[in-house]
Formats: sequence, C-alpha cells, structure tokens
Amino acid sequence: MYKIAIVDDEELVREGIEELIQWKDHGFDFLGSFENGLDALEAFEEFVPDVVLTDIYMPFMDGLELTRQIVDKYPYAKVIMLTGYDEFEYVQQAIKLRVYDYLLKPISSKQLRAVLDKVKLEMDEEFRQKEDLNKLKIQLNLSLPLLRERFLESMVTSVLKKEVLEEKLALFDIKLSGTCCMAVVIDVDDFGERSNSFTATEQELMRFAVYNIVEEIMDEEKCGLVFRSRDDKIVSILFSEDMNSVYTLAQTLSEETRQCVKKFLKFTVTIGIGTACSSLHEIALSYQKAIAALDYRFLLGKDNVISLSDLEGNDHRPAEIQIEWEKKLVLVLKTGTVKEVNVVIEDCMQNLKLSRIPMQSCMIYIQKISVTLMSTINELGGLELLGNPINPFAEINTCKTLDEIEMWLKEICKKVIGCIAGKRNNISSLKVGMAEEYIMGNYSNETLSVNDVCQHLQMSPSYFGTIFKTHTGETLIEYLTRIRIEKAMELLKYTDLKTYEIANKIGYRDPHYFSLIFKKKTGLSPTEYRERISKEL
Repeated sequence: MYKIAIVDDEELVREGIEELIQWKDHGFDFLGSFENGLDALEAFEEFVPDVVLTDIYMPFMDGLELTRQIVDKYPYAKVIMLTGYDEFEYVQQAIKLRVYDYLLKPISSKQLRAVLDKVKLEMDEEFRQKEDLNKLKIQLNLSLPLLRERFLESMVTSVLKKEVLEEKLALFDIKLSGTCCMAVVIDVDDFGERSNSFTATEQELMRFAVYNIVEEIMDEEKCGLVFRSRDDKIVSILFSEDMNSVYTLAQTLSEETRQCVKKFLKFTVTIGIGTACSSLHEIALSYQKAIAALDYRFLLGKDNVISLSDLEGNDHRPAEIQIEWEKKLVLVLKTGTVKEVNVVIEDCMQNLKLSRIPMQSCMIYIQKISVTLMSTINELGGLELLGNPINPFAEINTCKTLDEIEMWLKEICKKVIGCIAGKRNNISSLKVGMAEEYIMGNYSNETLSVNDVCQHLQMSPSYFGTIFKTHTGETLIEYLTRIRIEKAMELLKYTDLKTYEIANKIGYRDPHYFSLIFKKKTGLSPTEYRERISKEL
C-alpha cells in the first residue's frame, strides 16, 4: 500500500475527498488531511507520504512552496495540485516543480480515481525498476570476485589498452607493489593415490586448497596478485623493483608453494616461471613463457619448478635417435616379447629426457612414433584390439609427462602382442550382436541411424559397416528396414491398428512413405496384405 495525504485549507473539500474515495481499493493508506503546508510538513517528518493532494492557495504556506519542500526532502513523492485558480502562471510553476498532475476544482470522484489509479501504476513500475536495480547491484557485488578473476585472466592472455587496464585496476582496487613483474603458473599434476577415488567436488576442493596456499604465501610477502584461470590453473603475478629480484622472488615462492602442497595436501604440482617484464603491459608475454615452461613437465616429469630461461640454449639432436628407435620398435612388435618391447620403449624415453629438446619438437617426435606404431599394428591386423575408433593423438594429449607416454605405449604393445591372434572375429561378432540387439530395442525410433548405432557401440561408421555386412549379408539400413517391415506384418496380422498407427509404431512418421516401402518389400500394400491374411486365417 502507498501512503497518501490531503492538504487543503477548506475543511469541506478535505472531508469530501476523504469520503469520496475508498483508498484501499486503489492501493493507498490514507495518512490524514491537513489545513496548511506547515502542518503537513511537520506530520511528514514522522510519516513520509508517497502521494500528496494539495491545494495551491493556502495560508501560512501555499501549495507551491509545500511542493518545493516536498521535492527537496522527498524526491520520490508525487504531488497532485488541486485548485480553483485556472491561471497559466500556476500551471507553469507546477510544471517546473515536477508536479505529477494539475486538477481544477470542483473535482469529480471519477476524475480523482482515474488519477489515483494512474499514479499507482507508475509508482508500481518505478518500484519494480528500483527493485531490479537493487538486485543488479547485489548481483554485481556478489560477482566482483569472479569478474576480477576474468579481468586478470584477460590481462595475461591478451594485450589490453593502457586506459582499459588502468580503469579495471581502479575498479577492482588493485594496487601494484613494484615496477617489474613476472607471471608464474601453478598446475596440479594429479591427486596422487587418491586420483581415482576423488569425486569432481573433492577435486575442486583440492584445487581450492592449492589456491589458498598460494594466496597465503603471497599475502605474507605482499608482492603480487593471484587468481584461478578457467582451465583450472593458478596464476600468480609477482612484482618487485628490478628484474633480478622479481626472478629470485618467483623461484623462492614457487619452491615454497611446491613443498607446501606436497607436505599438507599429499599430492604434487608443477610450476612454470615466465620471464621478467619491465611493466604490467608486457605481462601477457611473461604468461606465455610460463605456460611454455610448464609444458616441459612432459620431459622433466611432475613435481618441479621450471623456468624457461634455464632450458633455453640446449643443443638438440633428436633425428638420429628417431630413425633407429622406430626401426627397433617395429621389429620387436612383430617378432619380440613384451619384455623386449618394454626395453626399447624405456631406452627411447630416457634418451628424450636427456636431450631436453624443445616441447614442440618433442611432441612432433612422439606423434611420429605413434603413427609408426599404429601403422604397424594395422599391418598386423590388431587395431580393433585397442578399441575403435582409436585416436593416438588424443590419447597422447591426455598425458602430462613422458613417463605417462611410456606407460601408454607399453600398454598398447602388450595388448597387441598378447591378444592379436584369434581376437578379431570374436570381437566383430560381439559388436554385430550388440548392434542387432540395439536395433531391436530402437527400431521404432524414426531418427535411428548408422551413427546412432556406431555411437552406442563406440565404433567408426566405416569399420562397423564392413563387419556388419560381412556377418549379416545386409547393410544396416537394409537390416533395419527388414526388421520394421517384419514387425509391421505382425501388427497387420494380429492387431486391428490402422495403417498410420502401425507406421508410427515401427518408426515411420509418414504413413504414405511406409506404404511405399511395405509394398516394395512385400509386393502388397498394407491393406492388401491384411485382407489376404484375414482370408487365410
């Protein structure tokens, strides 16, 4: 309910208006009536009105002065002028004072009710807008920590304009503690022995615990910023007065972080240190170098603090290793034992670790090894033993270190050597059987396709099509059509369902198309087939 008051020096007018209107029906609580502006303002100190109906001409304080004071003290209150003086001068002043409406006496109850309903609707809308604005302000305050993280992430991943950077730093009240800066990236290797048992929520809690450790160390030194990136890494931006001191600071704090995580959380992190920058505008380059340093975990293993400057300048000669090792791998995979394969894999991985080749070269080398391995396995007829479709490059990308690559290679070779003989036909038969079972359970689905079946079986469409036709003598579409027509024949024979109902039940939404397919396969339309069957029974 909105609060409303009347101010008029004529008692009959005040009483008449009060009795004419059923205030609550229009959404108002009536505060009372007052003889002049002074009395009204005194009362408004205790009960602030939302709407004031006031005469213009009154003793002690007229309506115009009262309106000035209301506008000044209660800017959200609405004033409606009531007067018998139809003079343009008053109208002009009322407009200047932002009076809501201007009504001439005598006022009809219908006219006043219409004005009251109108002002209530406008106040309802204003209230809704204020409420929405307040909600937005609350949401903004709640979102500030996340917005701060997103800003810091954009700062290290792109080059922001100077004015944008300064504006955002001020918005989030970020104060820099030195002229030189450096990016450091912390990434969880895994969760140790608990990796397989942790739920997604528990993993998130552990990452948050790492963030807290980094934040506490940073708070103690008061030397920079820390935030979490969207790919679950923790990024620190360190500040100091010169290049040497910021590098030393990064090494010291990174090593402290690594040890604290290992001691208190019982798992490991790897930390990449970027290059020193002379200003915050260059921090994106330092971040890129920190990410590049972190990539060297692949060569050096987990639980390390890695600085790119410590790794630059090495002499790398991987090509000689590659040719010799690939030949050995192919030979032992075709003729050797699991033990012999493992020795060759271990020898290659050890040489890679010692070579300290750049990450890009290392990944290219590993990918070439994978291509050779897959090509050899394909020659041996053993790709299906590894699961289809197989993507060695995707598998490699999930590995964080050469040790994991080594384990992956050993596992693949072990499977091939141990299972290649006699497995292919059994697996194919099993897959076709699963496909037939899936089709029998889903033939009524109009959109059922080869891709659906292959996705269910986790097989590539090309390979599945080959083995399915080999085992059934039909393509999947031919098989599906035959099953649907056989089901239709049963329904036509044993039920009274109409043709369009049968079509719907077996996966054809278009009865006409179903009739065409049915006749093509049986030589009869559905109606002709039902008539023939009924005569035979």
